[in-house]
Amino acid sequence: MNEIRVGVIGAGYLGKFHAEKYAAMANVRLVGVVDIDRSRAEDVAARLGSRAYTDYRDLLGRVDAASIVVPTASHYSVGLELLKHGVDVLIEKPMTTTIEQADELIDAAESRNRILQIGHLERFNPAVLALKDIIANPMFIEAHRLSIYKDRSTDVSVVLDLMIHDIDIILNIVKSGIQSIHAAGVPVICEHADIANVRLQFESGCVANVTASRISAKNQRKIRIFQKDAYISVDFAKREITLIRRQENQSDSLVPGTDFQQLSFTEADALEDELASYIQAVRTRSAPVVSGHAGRQALVVALDIMDQVEAAIKRYL
Repeated sequence: MNEIRVGVIGAGYLGKFHAEKYAAMANVRLVGVVDIDRSRAEDVAARLGSRAYTDYRDLLGRVDAASIVVPTASHYSVGLELLKHGVDVLIEKPMTTTIEQADELIDAAESRNRILQIGHLERFNPAVLALKDIIANPMFIEAHRLSIYKDRSTDVSVVLDLMIHDIDIILNIVKSGIQSIHAAGVPVICEHADIANVRLQFESGCVANVTASRISAKNQRKIRIFQKDAYISVDFAKREITLIRRQENQSDSLVPGTDFQQLSFTEADALEDELASYIQAVRTRSAPVVSGHAGRQALVVALDIMDQVEAAIKRYL
């Protein structure tokens, strides 16, 4: 089996984990780790038996594929240059800051037959993967993604930082056009909104109520899905599903006339699975699980939410 040469651009909090996963993969060689902070790149590279660089262009001609784990504002410029030089790319979410940039990346990848995968990590959460065999026709969804404040990813709104995970998952679950979006949010600590809420009305009739906050007193990542004859609750952090289905001959259940199940998926590693899936797409030239088009779809909704939030902030603050 041919060895895939990989580079990681951005050796910060998440980038170092990308590098570690690649370094441990069979038939994958971590060629280089890039960061504008040389000492940070050197620390990660030395630990993993790779080389350190401060300019991502030094990887051109040396790698087949790369993870782009730099600040969102640089996703477009770094991704476009790599794609133009024939490198397959995985770009962390959100893929870009504008739809025009997303379209250019998609066009660059498709015109050169390159792999473009977007790092919506939650798609590889085993509890989320299990939903495909459970969900039929969701009618109401409620999602909460709350985080204790961390001094990272504050260069973007909480919508692009946290809420976009749930937007992507909900779009993938509902598979329907959006009829209306109603959003609100507030900046508390940062320049951009730190808490936001949106109500999405889909053409199918489904309604999703989504809240994201990065100044919570606790961490919480949950989604609740209601459909005919079933209630599904997913705890992303615990990787658990609570499933309540109508079953009229059940009398000893938590809710009379229902069947109660608790499903647990504690052994999986979502990041490892995401990167393994990406390498498989690179190796086989197959479509990635989270394509550039899927990343763009989530970005369109997220930017609409941000526009509404920012307009409301200007009116009232």
